[in-house]
Amino acid sequence: MKLTFSPASPFARKVRIAAIELGLIDKIEFVPTTVVPGQPNDEYSKIHPLKKLPVLILDNGDVILDSCVIVEYLDELAGGGKLIPASGAARWKVKSDHSLLQGMLDSMLLCRYENMVRPEGSRWKAWSDDHWNRAWRGMARFEQQADMLSRPLDISQIALTCVLGYADFRFADCGWRKSYPRLDTFHQKMLERPSVKISMPPAA
Repeated sequence: MKLTFSPASPFARKVRIAAIELGLIDKIEFVPTTVVPGQPNDEYSKIHPLKKLPVLILDNGDVILDSCVIVEYLDELAGGGKLIPASGAARWKVKSDHSLLQGMLDSMLLCRYENMVRPEGSRWKAWSDDHWNRAWRGMARFEQQADMLSRPLDISQIALTCVLGYADFRFADCGWRKSYPRLDTFHQKMLERPSVKISMPPAA
């Protein structure tokens, strides 16, 4: 299998952590890929028309898109029920939390593009602030979910780790640790895992 990725992508990081935790990392070849707003990448667009990272390319040539779908595929490949509960209320809780966290990352990435990539005179502050508030309110929700912060490892915890890591990477002065001390404790605990340490983004 091949995975298109960038070391700075929190979505690719999520897949990398999941692959390590599932014991599948040695089965994946990582293909460095650059996608930049406003810059065409015709070759990659043939693989993923939306130019998003990551993409998992199977040995038979089939393509699996979106980090949420990729981690489900890897979980099934590892026997199922490892990072995503196989059935019942727990399954839907984890998948719902994962979906929220995916949306938070989407909003944070849009903030990054608006504030750092878009020309200064064309920036829309109210739009950027709205997206940041979505991510911030999401953190507030998880701050109150003591069960999530203490239960056995699952994909929503991995995704939350990637949200907090991306906040450190791209929004270092946002102050999430002071505002959300439980998330800080959770993040420090997750940093003890080799998969989380290995996959940290490069220094900004």
